[in-house]
Amino acid sequence: MALPPLVHYATVAEYRSHYERVYCRGNIHTFDGIRVYFSAGKFGHMFYESTARDGRKDVFSPVRAQRIDWIKATLEHPEAALFEGWDKTTRQYDATRRVAVVYEDFVVVIAMGLKQDGSLKANFVTCYQADNSIGKIRSSPAWSRAACLRLLGGDP
Repeated sequence: MALPPLVHYATVAEYRSHYERVYCRGNIHTFDGIRVYFSAGKFGHMFYESTARDGRKDVFSPVRAQRIDWIKATLEHPEAALFEGWDKTTRQYDATRRVAVVYEDFVVVIAMGLKQDGSLKANFVTCYQADNSIGKIRSSPAWSRAACLRLLGGDP
């Protein structure tokens, strides 16, 4: 699977514009037809890092931002490996969270919900290079549409 090319802009504003144009105003669907919604407020969470490792993201990360197009490519890739996400609050896997992996150790996490008609929709949660945790992610339970719908009260 060929990696999408890295995106190189000179300014943070150009990356933000790209994110808002492609993701916030775009119409992104997973390969299996689930509409994914992105909020403008996620930009800082996605493309900033914490210099003090205290959870406060205070510096823009060009390395993260250059992978901006990997998000859409991962969500749309028909051979993405799909896993249930880990909920650290309840300390268990959550079938309503879907973690997709295609390129290297790059993961994209989305949270599932239901549309009015009972079909799935998703909100973007995060994306990152999981170089320290990819082994654990790949050993997580496989994500299942039926299990997700059961938890959400929809029709499988």
